[in-house]
Amino acid sequence: MMNKGAMRKQVQAEEATPVARHFVLIPAAGSGSRFGAKVPKQYLELGGGRTVLECTVAVFLAEPWISRVVVVVQADDPLVMRLPGLRHPKVLLVRRGGQTRRDTVLNGLTALAQRGMIEAHDWVHVHDAARPGIDSASLQRLAAYLEYEPCGALLCVPVTDTVKRIDSRASLAANNEYRSGGTVDRSRLWLAQTPQTFRFAALRKALEAHPNVTDEAGAIEAEGGRPRMVAGTRRNLKITTPEDLIMLRILLGMKPADVE
Repeated sequence: MMNKGAMRKQVQAEEATPVARHFVLIPAAGSGSRFGAKVPKQYLELGGGRTVLECTVAVFLAEPWISRVVVVVQADDPLVMRLPGLRHPKVLLVRRGGQTRRDTVLNGLTALAQRGMIEAHDWVHVHDAARPGIDSASLQRLAAYLEYEPCGALLCVPVTDTVKRIDSRASLAANNEYRSGGTVDRSRLWLAQTPQTFRFAALRKALEAHPNVTDEAGAIEAEGGRPRMVAGTRRNLKITTPEDLIMLRILLGMKPADVE
């Protein structure tokens, strides 16, 4: 049993610990060139007259513990202002998209700092605009781990398919010929999803120091961190191809407004 002095110190320590707020940052500055549509994939209709981006933002707006949803787009984006789903007091639109995902995320973090809206200890959940399948249960599970994970965490799913390594011989690569070079042990492989969540100051510092990373967890790892991997769901897939869009509509029970 604690004595009164120890209890007093514990209470004082708890009172001195600042309460971290939760910010969502959605990089939505990509062109979606791999998708091959006339507009970036985040502006394609997912269902019910709403775009992919609107559906993604709506999931976070439904969570009362989220303080702010920051959407970062290109400076000359002509489409974002047409989205009624982004006209919400919690949504902050930042027109400072970069050449890469890392640049866009870093620009969004800088915008928050310049506005004096965020503190060093606050959590930032970076989430792909093209992942509208994220669900509340996964977000709650991720947030629960943050209570005792000082480094941060990200949603992931284990690899279930057999993974083949491509034969790397130059003669095959020159002819665009792909042949199996062996089977990879999948038992220790997981697929990274989003959100990827880290403290504001730590994430900003890591991204500034490592310009070539492909995701936020990679920047934290490069700084020596070991983020917690939290089990996600396969419906939280990233729309990259037209087939992905069709699959997600099926999973979410949605259809375009012009389909009866």
